[in-house]
Amino acid sequence: MTAPTGVLASARARVVAWSPGRVRLVLWAAVALPFLIAAVRLVSRHYHPVLDQAMAEFRVRDVGTRDTPLIGLPGRIFPPDRIGDYTVQGSHPGPLSFYLLAPTYRLAGSTPWGLLAGMIVINLVAVAVALWLAHRRGGLPLTLVVAGAIVVLVRGYGLEVVTQPWNPYLPLLVWLVVLLAAWGVLLGDHRMVVVVVAAGSLCAQTHMPYLGLTLGVGTLCVAAMAWQWWRHPVDRRAVVSSGVTAALAGVVLWLPPLWDQLRREPGNLGMIVDYFGSPTDDPAGTAEGVRLALRHLDVFRLAGGAFGADGYATRAGFDLERSIVPGLVVLFVWVAAVAVAVRMRHRSLIGLHALLGWMLVLGVVSMSRIFGKVWFYLTLWAWMTTTLVVVAVVWTAVAFARSRWPEHRARVARISAAALAAVVSVGSLAALTVEAFGAEAPEQHLSDALRAVADPTVDALRDGVGAADGERGTYLVTWSDSAYFGSQGFGLLDHLDREGFRVGALPVWRVPATRSRVIDPAEATAEIRLATGRFVDEVRAIPGAVEVIVHDPRDADELAEYDLLAVEVAAELRADGRDDLVELIESNLFGLQIDPAVSPALQRKVDRMLELGTPTAVFVLPAPGATGSGA
Repeated sequence: MTAPTGVLASARARVVAWSPGRVRLVLWAAVALPFLIAAVRLVSRHYHPVLDQAMAEFRVRDVGTRDTPLIGLPGRIFPPDRIGDYTVQGSHPGPLSFYLLAPTYRLAGSTPWGLLAGMIVINLVAVAVALWLAHRRGGLPLTLVVAGAIVVLVRGYGLEVVTQPWNPYLPLLVWLVVLLAAWGVLLGDHRMVVVVVAAGSLCAQTHMPYLGLTLGVGTLCVAAMAWQWWRHPVDRRAVVSSGVTAALAGVVLWLPPLWDQLRREPGNLGMIVDYFGSPTDDPAGTAEGVRLALRHLDVFRLAGGAFGADGYATRAGFDLERSIVPGLVVLFVWVAAVAVAVRMRHRSLIGLHALLGWMLVLGVVSMSRIFGKVWFYLTLWAWMTTTLVVVAVVWTAVAFARSRWPEHRARVARISAAALAAVVSVGSLAALTVEAFGAEAPEQHLSDALRAVADPTVDALRDGVGAADGERGTYLVTWSDSAYFGSQGFGLLDHLDREGFRVGALPVWRVPATRSRVIDPAEATAEIRLATGRFVDEVRAIPGAVEVIVHDPRDADELAEYDLLAVEVAAELRADGRDDLVELIESNLFGLQIDPAVSPALQRKVDRMLELGTPTAVFVLPAPGATGSGA
């Protein structure tokens, strides 16, 4: 034995001698390092939440009060005859994410950074549970594999995704826990159904796509437990006990949305059922669902993206036109791996492949039922399935080599697979750790612009500028936004509410702003109006308006770039015969960006304009009569 080989063997022996808990702790610490670095870096980003994040902070701040939320964030859910009527807007199913974010948020002083820290805590708990489940299924080797897969997934999604408590992002790593626990149930570890219910409830309550997926996984687990009950009479009491415990856990976790359904008319769960029963948009359809599923099996695209910046899996969701051929190749390889696993009668692998097959079917069904625009965030969960497909295929290949090849060749195959996995995992971890030092807050450009005007607005209100009456006043917060559909308006409302002012939005916003944060305009002492773009001059001209601050985030070069892009976008729209959309450049830039008539190339130019920003101003107006819509 050579010296290097002896050192490696000695090191391996020491690691193997560690207790399972110690191994998991070391792996967890390694995965946690980029998260912790990012958390520290985000302190200096002076985060100011906007739009959905501001809405989330409203609800997290309300946890434990008489306004404790019972349902989730607002969604694109409207009655068929009242599309766009925000007074009857439906929400995602439940509030569990707000309850879990609240402790860290409060420990962090009820600051916006506390929201980001809360997201990091939830993800690190999910990582710990995933490693525990992996060890339960496959000991040290599988624990190492799952740790590596998590690192690759985190880098694929990007630090901005896994540190941002936006409802499409929050369930991502928790979903891995659901899948690993469900795998255990399929293999007879029926107690893990409680984990499936608990983690699945968090996912399903937080973001709508997980509702159907969780019900599908739950159905598979129930079927597996029924089979266990039938085939193993000696275990029937234990199986029933696990099922009852899981059912009780589910009832407890779903009490808030159930209570909302009983006490409100219409209840939110009823609105969700009505919406999916009579959707306001056409579904993507089965053919498009299959194409989307195959595009999310394109591991070759991910492998190439891994050599760039983090977030490559998230960015892949923006490209809906790429070929499905790579996905078909992966699918065929996986089917071959299934056949090999069945022929080997490898129980653990058969269970994993069965789960993945079910997830591929559920994925097609879920994607085919997407209504309207296929937003990238609606299918992020699919990369979790793809990652486990890769793990299952490689594991099957190694198991086959071990069973059929001579020992020395099988050993070479195992070492080669382990070395490749180690290089990918360690390389991803190293890159992710470096990238964590540059972590940015969600929508950093919008956060920075809001930060520039938020504190001066607080000072103006306390100083009684214009119609303001200090902290005794009641303020109606409105916005006239040419670019970001009110994102910073909700952010300003959130900031003033956090600072202790009695503020509210117009009653039309009672769902997104919460019922406790809307006021009758007749009760307001003054109106606080945030204006952007061309609306700055319009609001400035309102009689009695007092300008608090105006901020333009662009320097001279960026302003010139913005103006040039505006000219190019207008010219291309006219060339495409869409003169009707030109006006949106100055009145509703985001609306232009998401218009299906706008080409991807043109959308990228509009994206750049949105990133560069536009003038943002805040005004104090007299007590409102008919001074604006606040939209």
